[in-house]
Amino acid sequence: MPIYWVVVTSLRTQQNFFTDGALVPPSNPTLENYAAVFEKGFARFFLNSIIVTVGAVGLTIAVGLMAAYAIVRSRRAIAKRSLGVFLLGLAIPAQSAIIPIFYMITRMRLYDTLLAVILPSTAFAIPVTVLIFTNYLRDIPSELFESMRLDGATEWQILSRLVLPLCVPALSTTAIYNGVNVWNNFLFPLVLTQSPQSRVLPLALWTFQGELTINVPAMMAAIVLSALPILTLYVLGRRQLIAGMTAGFGK
Repeated sequence: MPIYWVVVTSLRTQQNFFTDGALVPPSNPTLENYAAVFEKGFARFFLNSIIVTVGAVGLTIAVGLMAAYAIVRSRRAIAKRSLGVFLLGLAIPAQSAIIPIFYMITRMRLYDTLLAVILPSTAFAIPVTVLIFTNYLRDIPSELFESMRLDGATEWQILSRLVLPLCVPALSTTAIYNGVNVWNNFLFPLVLTQSPQSRVLPLALWTFQGELTINVPAMMAAIVLSALPILTLYVLGRRQLIAGMTAGFGK
């Protein structure tokens, strides 16, 4: 019902918002609210969110998959114990580390750039990613790894030709889960960016809330546009999401 209200409200005129019933379909549907949102620079903020989300999720998956592969397949004790180090990251909230993160970003001269949002977003997404990949890789039979090694395959070939194709559900799970978190993240953009050129959608919606205070339909149009990509991604990958989340936890 809230989603329905947001969508139908975004199609109302500002005048009809005060006269029509809240749940009644709009009497004069219009797309003027969406045009008004784009005039406020929505396209730029949308592109920034795409860059940040794709960059952070891609880097997280690459690091998480390699770390999980080393944890599961390596015989060294340090590789096994490193899983506990990664899991410690689940106990550290981002809010408690924002001051040292800000210090490091400014010292690296990355403040007010998209990379300033990508790097900490990746760091806080890696622990749960490693956990999901580790449980999934443990379900792959060891005979498959041994047969590829007997054929002369290197570790990189095993990772790319065996592990990567078999980990599609886990990849979808981590991509959707981390994508939603990065896309909706408000803290890092608020603290680590300042100019409109580096603004992402959550921060832009906060700005729109001040600029469009009395224009509720336009604000709802901005919310619909910001939620549509993640909602589409979830609908397309919901089966892989469930399969990846439950892999390995039944043992």
